[in-house]
Amino acid sequence: MFDHIETWIFDLDNTLYHPRARLFDQINTRMTRFIMDELGVGRAEADRLRGDYWHHHGTTLGGLIANHGTDPGKFLADVHEIDLSALKPDLTLAEAIRALPGRRIVHTNGARTHAERVLAVRGLTGAFDAVYAIEDKDLVPKPRAEAYARVTEMAGIDAARAAMIEDDMRNLEVPKALGMTTIWLCHQPGRRAEAFVDHRITGLTRFLRGLPRAGEDI
Repeated sequence: MFDHIETWIFDLDNTLYHPRARLFDQINTRMTRFIMDELGVGRAEADRLRGDYWHHHGTTLGGLIANHGTDPGKFLADVHEIDLSALKPDLTLAEAIRALPGRRIVHTNGARTHAERVLAVRGLTGAFDAVYAIEDKDLVPKPRAEAYARVTEMAGIDAARAAMIEDDMRNLEVPKALGMTTIWLCHQPGRRAEAFVDHRITGLTRFLRGLPRAGEDI
């Protein structure tokens, strides 16, 4: 089932840690504050714009750049300056990732500094061969096709021999169309997978540890 996979692609946020850490609550709060300060609007309007831009542009930053010419470096540095004390090292997960055959990479819509901080706190520094952050894609986010094309080209990925693991199901539609094996990490009990999802899982470490290793039967 997975013996053909030579590249494992992982999302970062809410995939390499559980959503109960609530890091996005902090990020969303900082984004709202940034919009308030940047545009001189109230909290309600800032919240509305944050959601509207995320929906129509893929990221709040994309909307801010398109509509207001916001400096992306300033935005990324500000909104990712969050408290990571809710995260703990996960040596079991690190071991399971390191045991995967082939290459292991991270593909995130977050900033590179954020990705590096999260990986360090989780004990995952060095567990991946490469990390591709939003800056590496010229700020083009998942689920836009260009984001996957850029990472696929930069990493030299053979889509037919790659698997992508994501908690946000919408981010798996393009990888499936490219020929990747798609694995949805579902944190919502009872929610069904769309047709472009090959495997629905509810626990990342449990899934990875259950994969057959070299010499084992599938």
